[in-house]
Amino acid sequence: MKLAFCKPEDDGPVWMVNLMKYREKADYADGRQSDISGLEADDLYAPLGPLRKLGAHPVFLATVETQLTGAEPIWDRIGIVKYPKSASIIEMQSMPDFEELHAHKEAGMQQTFVIGSHPMPTPELPADAPALDAVPFPSTPSDGAIIVMHTLKFADGVEHPTLSSYHDAEGAAAVAHGARITGWFKVEGTIMGDGRNWDQIRFHEYPSRAAFKAATNDAQAVMDQQQRESVVDSYSMILRPSINTLAKSTQR
Repeated sequence: MKLAFCKPEDDGPVWMVNLMKYREKADYADGRQSDISGLEADDLYAPLGPLRKLGAHPVFLATVETQLTGAEPIWDRIGIVKYPKSASIIEMQSMPDFEELHAHKEAGMQQTFVIGSHPMPTPELPADAPALDAVPFPSTPSDGAIIVMHTLKFADGVEHPTLSSYHDAEGAAAVAHGARITGWFKVEGTIMGDGRNWDQIRFHEYPSRAAFKAATNDAQAVMDQQQRESVVDSYSMILRPSINTLAKSTQR
């Protein structure tokens, strides 16, 4: 409803975050026979033409390598499209070339969350943060950089103060192991989901899986009970991106 009735003067860019779980085999509503997987059907969907006409474009696409927290489903892929305005999302639904492509999306998708969001301010990196090649577990050919995504629901919708800072013990532990913020997003609403609401989605880059593991272990050692209880629901995932212009897309 908000997308459909947003006043033009109040409209602006929106980042649509897609969490995707695929069918093992594509299942087309029109009964057509197919031996392709759900992921392959979604690859056929890829509505780059309609997006281009609207001035929208993908800014992030990644395979889920490991799901760390969160109940079913176990997600397969994460994608983010930046639209120039929320009205563009409504406009796209009536474009004939989009409707034709969307049959592939429906055939391939077992479950999906589509979450509208906007960039949030992020804390500045401390001046004494170590260079990425000087952290205990730098990137190597066998253990390269990863993106860690957190989809967060806070108790009573209120973020714990330390979760927005680099300067507490938990934040310092992450910085010491090379954590860098790719983007934090405030959730404005969920277009498609399972009825749950989310507050924020965060993307952090680590130089390696070993760095992330070490930072997590150090953070767990210093978090108090109030911090632990401040997040009441979450999906946390290690991602390997094939498209990643997310940070650049939020710059004005």
